[in-house]
Amino acid sequence: MAQTTADQSTALKPATESMTLLVAAVIVHDRATQRVALLRRGPKAKFARGMWDLPVGKSEPGEPITQTAVRELNEETGLVVAPDDLQLVHVIHGARGVEAPNGFLTVVFAAHEWSGTLSNGEPEKHSEVSWVSTDAIPPEFVSTTGTALASYLQNGPSVSLDSWRE
Repeated sequence: MAQTTADQSTALKPATESMTLLVAAVIVHDRATQRVALLRRGPKAKFARGMWDLPVGKSEPGEPITQTAVRELNEETGLVVAPDDLQLVHVIHGARGVEAPNGFLTVVFAAHEWSGTLSNGEPEKHSEVSWVSTDAIPPEFVSTTGTALASYLQNGPSVSLDSWRE
């Protein structure tokens, strides 16, 4: 939504060149079987080829972050989650990323209720999607979302930082 002020009647131009990229990720956690839905990034992925990851994706302009999470989860895995069934569990603040030279903010949700069957909705981006036991998370995992997943499973910190200089 464009901003206006009392002394400015026209909308401001979006500062997209300097904006932090907003991203949503979803941990679909089947508590009954202690499994989570994961995907493996394929050979044509923009980064982290061959690494495991959560369903994750960029927010579209004007899209609420909960809708981003629901949309990306469905596009990538075929699973359907209602926005009201998302629980905020972690935030990742990165100083820079492959598609985010000005940083990124990944909002990580957990979902314990969903419908649909797990499938690879984007085979050009992902080589595999799978239900994985929470005690057998692959070590070849994207570091940022891997940290968020581990923190969620261990009731750890809910904020992590990536690529910031101390």
